[in-house]
Amino acid sequence: MTDPARAERFAYLRTLPSVDEVLGYEAVKELAEVYPRWALVDSVRVVLEGKRQEILQGREMEAFDKPLLSQKVAEALHGRFAPTLRRVINATGVVLHTNLGRSLLATRAMEKAQEVATHFSNLEYDLRGGLRGDRQIHLQPLLHDLTGAEASLVVNNNAAALFLIINTLAEGKEAIVSRGELVEIGGSFRLPEIMKKGGAVLREVGTTNKTYLSDYEEAIGSQTALLLKVHTSNFRLSGFTTACCLRELVQVGRRYQIPVVEDLGSGAMIDLSRWGLPKEPLAQESLKEGADLVCFSGDKLLGGPQAGLILGREILIKRLKQNPLARAMRIDKLSLACLEATLRIYLKGGDAWKEIPVFSFLTAPIELLAGRAQRLIELMGPAAREAFVPQMEEGQAEAGGGSLPGTLIPTRYVTLRPRSVAVQSMEEKLRWGDPPILVRIQKGNLILDMLTVQDDELEPIGKVLAGLASSA
Repeated sequence: MTDPARAERFAYLRTLPSVDEVLGYEAVKELAEVYPRWALVDSVRVVLEGKRQEILQGREMEAFDKPLLSQKVAEALHGRFAPTLRRVINATGVVLHTNLGRSLLATRAMEKAQEVATHFSNLEYDLRGGLRGDRQIHLQPLLHDLTGAEASLVVNNNAAALFLIINTLAEGKEAIVSRGELVEIGGSFRLPEIMKKGGAVLREVGTTNKTYLSDYEEAIGSQTALLLKVHTSNFRLSGFTTACCLRELVQVGRRYQIPVVEDLGSGAMIDLSRWGLPKEPLAQESLKEGADLVCFSGDKLLGGPQAGLILGREILIKRLKQNPLARAMRIDKLSLACLEATLRIYLKGGDAWKEIPVFSFLTAPIELLAGRAQRLIELMGPAAREAFVPQMEEGQAEAGGGSLPGTLIPTRYVTLRPRSVAVQSMEEKLRWGDPPILVRIQKGNLILDMLTVQDDELEPIGKVLAGLASSA
């Protein structure tokens, strides 16, 4: 006996238009003038298959609507050709959010990148000599003036910088590292794995919480090529701990004629303690204390583009440059342009650091954040205020990006308590919106942290919230 519902579904399936029929709709033919035919045909097939599955599952049993079908084809095409890398509004309060691009660039850096991107440049051309040049020459004098480094090499990120150092100086030999400094960086990449891929033999010394100078000295042998000190940027050890300072390790390195390398992680060019933040080791200080090489990121506390900066002794930098991997890891012209502009801001001195966005976020006055919160509550309008019960509250945010772990930054945020919409559903709608707004959920409320919301983003957020309130 035939199931009536099943028979009805199959009868309805037979009324589905063909691909050619849909391609003949006037609205769809207009799309053919904008999009390539292969994409149009594929989108029609996708939409029809979606309809087919809805019918089979008993979710769609109404008459076909040509305009609606045409609209779905248009949406499918738009989604297919729309850029996937988009601007988002960061209302999470995490300043150096790894998933959201870390540090924002200074206006001067972006202007420099645009100039280099839209015009030819002397990237690797010596204008005076009329000969081929070296792209590193645009950064080397700046880094020397800022840190006193004999020489420098900039590659595409700090993991690449450390890999290049290990591969060049310790391939097939031992590199000694304190067990308490064997960190894991973003994306589940672990220092021991990077060292292994770099060809070095890892020699762990000490314990997780205590490493003495004698641990290093006892581990040194004929195969020791490197003493590595890693700044644990993404975590802190506290309590019953002991660690060797760089100066002590340098003394051991000098005694045994073994290079000492310090990975500073986040990196910093200015003392953050002046704003009540923890003091981070500065590249210039590490070099003064005798480190043969230091490396650090460009897109964290330096506030520049993604890059890995290597500074130190000229003889070692020359060896790094001669490694064939150096070309594979070299910094691209746009990042180089942004980094040069960022370094020139530091070189200017005084209050020039205020031009670098990461410091604007980390040092934002509470009065400014409170003003943003009040302004957002006004901009969302009466309907949204009624639907979401906004309030300004005190809170604490994080630097993020493996920088300043455990450091809480005073902030102000707007909490939303939806009356008729589930918090998770509203978070999803904000995340899927245009523009996407990323927030936190805390104790059943939505949190929009004003530390990472920019002034020109308040009005778009207000409009989105007003729209959600009217459709709730």
